[in-house]
Amino acid sequence: MSLDTPRFQQIDGSGLRFAIVAARYNEALVDTLVQKAAATLVASGAVEPTIERVPGSAELPFAASLLAESGRFDAIIVIGMVIAGDTNHHNVIGDSTATTLQSLSIQARLPVINGIIVVNDHSQAEARAGTTLNRGKEFAEAALAMAVYTKKWKTKKNL
Repeated sequence: MSLDTPRFQQIDGSGLRFAIVAARYNEALVDTLVQKAAATLVASGAVEPTIERVPGSAELPFAASLLAESGRFDAIIVIGMVIAGDTNHHNVIGDSTATTLQSLSIQARLPVINGIIVVNDHSQAEARAGTTLNRGKEFAEAALAMAVYTKKWKTKKNL
């Protein structure tokens, strides 16, 4: 696992609206990511995020598409934790959701942050959703950066 984290400049999130849609599968791990993401958004000054839950990571793209369609959000963060089992199903979920979320983001012209973590075992999952390193913060920082970026360029387009 890389311990690198992207360099992030503080962003004033005042008035920005976010949704977090998260899987219930591997709920304890996902909950720590959701909590860290939500706390990071609120600390930036953003409105308290709308948090929705779905059964598993495979359902996240559909849920994100409904949230995008609502027009209520400046960005959507999708959070799930997929841990490998005896088959390669985790790869199928990881690949298909990543492709679908990227397509959704482009089609909806809305930042959709892919926070679905795909790992080989439980210890890798815990390492990414723990107290020392918690990728939920990075997902929120990416959402903040992309929401501001989107507003900047949508405004310039209208000039």
